Amino acid sequence: MAKSSSSFSCAECGVKHSKWSGRCDACGAWNSIVEDKGISAGPPSKSLGARRGSAIVLTDLATQETPPPRAQSGIAELDRVLGGGLVPASAILVGGDPGIGKSTLLLQAAAHFANSGLKTIYVSGEEASAQVRMRAQRLGLSEAPVKLAAETNLRDILTTLEAERPQLAIIDSIQTMWADNVESAPGSVSQVRAAAHELTSFAKRRGVAVILVGHVTKEGQIAGPRVVEHMVDTVLYFEGERGHQFRILRAVKNRFGPADEIGVFEMTGGGLSEVINPSALFLSERGQPSPGSVVFAGIEGTRPVLVELQALVAPSPHSQARRTVVGWDSGRLAMILAVLEARCGIPFAGLDVYLNVAGGMKISEPAADLAVAAAILSAREDAALPAETVVFGEISLSGALRPASQTENRLKEAQKLGFTSAIAPRGGKAVGVTGIALNTMSDLTGFVGEIFGAG
Repeated sequence: MAKSSSSFSCAECGVKHSKWSGRCDACGAWNSIVEDKGISAGPPSKSLGARRGSAIVLTDLATQETPPPRAQSGIAELDRVLGGGLVPASAILVGGDPGIGKSTLLLQAAAHFANSGLKTIYVSGEEASAQVRMRAQRLGLSEAPVKLAAETNLRDILTTLEAERPQLAIIDSIQTMWADNVESAPGSVSQVRAAAHELTSFAKRRGVAVILVGHVTKEGQIAGPRVVEHMVDTVLYFEGERGHQFRILRAVKNRFGPADEIGVFEMTGGGLSEVINPSALFLSERGQPSPGSVVFAGIEGTRPVLVELQALVAPSPHSQARRTVVGWDSGRLAMILAVLEARCGIPFAGLDVYLNVAGGMKISEPAADLAVAAAILSAREDAALPAETVVFGEISLSGALRPASQTENRLKEAQKLGFTSAIAPRGGKAVGVTGIALNTMSDLTGFVGEIFGAG
């Protein structure tokens, strides 16, 4: 008989330990190390390889598979992020900051799916059923045929799902689920891992689509072990600032569609409403051209999106100048400042630099480099760029400008919103784009000299 073996892991960071101790050496948390019980492989004669199993069916890469059927939610932005709709037997993990609108969006989606004929069960582990019903009434969804429950016991939830056989189950949230066969507190690494495994296995076994809500840490990552993100088919992050009404639903992993696709929503009194044209919304509050303001033509997933980058450069009263960034990578800002100083001779010593992406949008693509450099130089030189100009392109450490992908789509989106000129690296393919003047450049020095008269 196989002998039981024990290992220990930290409930805060998930690091494995060979024995129990009062403090985790990795994250420094006290009394967070719990025992994970498992089963050893046993003697060689008892191993899986020594027992004869059933032969599996092998296929080749040319085998034609029928595309999985998809259920439409009625929310076009959600369907876009999912890759075209909800796939049966799929496990989806949705993460976001507290109060960002995860429960609101999923309740709206549950109502749409239920109204379209999908048997839907919504299980809340954080709120009572009465609270969920009150939210449904505020959103005008109280007539939707959604089955509702408030429970945290995983065994009872799985028993109910087995009996009801829904087509969609929403679990809000995975951190509140409690498995009675795991000796640790709810929300710990072991509990989250066990609950996610059981629910994902149920989804695959019974052909039920399961949506799990996950909390996020201070760093913005979904709390719990990273293995949870590997278990599920799709991982969605709900982004946005509470001070802005815009919300971004981003797919960071999708086995049934493109990753990095985004859906844009606006928080209103009646819930989350989808935004058909995000570029127009992000630029709606843009006024007259001013120093430090530049419009960047970006690509999010398969969608071109225009956003405004705002920069401010001011003398620093401190011995060490500040570099503050909202919505972009601070390390990449430091790199661009270093390239401007080393290749173009423009110093930033003793100057505070602030950069903000308007509207609460978060940008990660390198094609924003040139727009960021333009915004910083515009603020430093107190010279505004023309209002009808968009900028995009990647900056290398040598100061050369590299062309961005999907140049044609970026320019078409800019032209659709009334922009008449664009500044981009040389070499980008812009076939079939008319009505917009394209000014191409090969290096950052030429860009600084032509646009700002310096270099």
